[in-house]
Amino acid sequence: MSRMTTFDSPMLLGFDHVERMLDRIAKASNDGYPPYNIEQIDKSGLRITLAVAGFSMDDLSVTLEDNQLAIRGKQVDDSDSKTYLHRGIAARQFVKTFLLAEGMEVVDATLECGLLHVDLERPLPEVRHRTIKIKSLDYDVSESSG
Repeated sequence: MSRMTTFDSPMLLGFDHVERMLDRIAKASNDGYPPYNIEQIDKSGLRITLAVAGFSMDDLSVTLEDNQLAIRGKQVDDSDSKTYLHRGIAARQFVKTFLLAEGMEVVDATLECGLLHVDLERPLPEVRHRTIKIKSLDYDVSESSG
């Protein structure tokens, strides 16, 4: 039995990759840690800001593979060397992924006052218009009747 999807319409040709991306997003964890913001900083620029209090630059990594941006945080467990009376600051590892549109570029990543900023540049779309020439496959009837 084949499954019906949004992209089964005969008018949507070549969008199977979009369906795979949506499946990947649906399977991704909806964990809210760490909290983050996404803001538009100018006409073509975006900024992802993650609250990473307690993480140093050595504890964080930002990688881009194909169109997937992955931000990882892993702290060294220091519970053996410290005695906590109360531990309310999360010291857990995380992976936060974002699926980027085709052509988006990661411009910069900075750590400032416990906030990790990842700046993205979205290219402005160019308008494409093209006329396709129609060829005739008709043949001369007088040549074929012999």
